[in-house]
Amino acid sequence: MRRTDVIAARSFALRASIFLASLVIVASCAGSEAQPGSRDRDAERRRMVEVQLRGRDIRHARVLDIMGTVPRHLFVPEPERHRAYNDTPLPIGHGQTISQPYIVAFMTQELAIEPGHRVLEIGTGSGYQAAVLGALAKEVYTIEIVAPLAHRADQILKSL
Repeated sequence: MRRTDVIAARSFALRASIFLASLVIVASCAGSEAQPGSRDRDAERRRMVEVQLRGRDIRHARVLDIMGTVPRHLFVPEPERHRAYNDTPLPIGHGQTISQPYIVAFMTQELAIEPGHRVLEIGTGSGYQAAVLGALAKEVYTIEIVAPLAHRADQILKSL
């Protein structure tokens, strides 16, 4: 079984190699969260997919399925989690934001990722986009220069 690797490349630059096998766990675990309020989060994700994505121009079935399973709220800092499924970017610290769900879905749809593809993402941020991409592609390589963000994204991805 492959694992998620995050490799330090100097004191403030990190490169993560995220493999499909570890991110498939993200998708399969997302629907069965063992956290309080997980049913509410499932409902929020379904509403996000139906209203914000399918209700607009996101039509790619695999993208819609993945967006409905990756637990976006886990990639959002605790003080903002109540807004995790809103159609808006949210602060993740260090002057950075997690993109709004529609933008993540739109960019992913436009990439037309196939299961055998390898993807390079510049700017890991929260790790949410990497989780979505990793559920679609064979491999995702993601680079983040803000060490605390890279570390947090690594922890979240490994916890799923």
